[in-house]
Amino acid sequence: MNRRDFLMKGGTAVAGMFLASSPLNLYAAHHEAAETAHTLPELPYAYDALEPHIDTLTMKIHHGKHHQGYVNKLNAALKGHDELMKMPVAELLRNIDKVPMDIRQAVINSGGGHANHTLFWRTMTPNKGSKPTGEVLEAIESTFGSNQAGSELFDKTALTHFGSGWAWLVVDEKKKLQIYATTNQDSPLMKGHTPILGLDVWEHAYYLKYQNRRGDYLKAWENVIHWEQVNALYLAAMGR
Repeated sequence: MNRRDFLMKGGTAVAGMFLASSPLNLYAAHHEAAETAHTLPELPYAYDALEPHIDTLTMKIHHGKHHQGYVNKLNAALKGHDELMKMPVAELLRNIDKVPMDIRQAVINSGGGHANHTLFWRTMTPNKGSKPTGEVLEAIESTFGSNQAGSELFDKTALTHFGSGWAWLVVDEKKKLQIYATTNQDSPLMKGHTPILGLDVWEHAYYLKYQNRRGDYLKAWENVIHWEQVNALYLAAMGR
């Protein structure tokens, strides 16, 4: 059995192996030695594992075509910039002001797409019925008044964002939680924030199954959130 077969057949057990000890490890794991390019992360579950909430065909196209496209374009943008090529994508985005202007927007677009999707895959799980847990739940309740209030704010943010983008739960520079949206593939990393949960609201993420019903997609996605992973990312972002 090769590595991909193992990952695809491992399902829930394998998903647990991807709990991050550091928020940056989530991205650094898919950037190899300095002389090599960024690579597409393999999924920690099969393409059909999130059915019926996220359909198989969307997963295949979203991961294998859209995410791969961002990786390819990021590598193309960084060609000839050896020092930048050595940096994991999270470090690139955190230091976006140091990226030359002639390639900066390409790095924002494609580097953001790579980082955003890497987090997206890792914060979903075939485990059904996952609920907020641990210290991240305590922080949500403390910050937003209750888990329900936090969930409603996230939903409103995702549903009212115009056009393509993402809805985020992040740890900000003051170690506080925030919920907000970004446009296109802009990443919270560029603001000095650490994303711990993100929902892709580009139409390519849901249109095959849900057409223009973003609200139905949102409710379906909530059934596959990997809250143990979100909690691990929160703890890491807080330095715990």
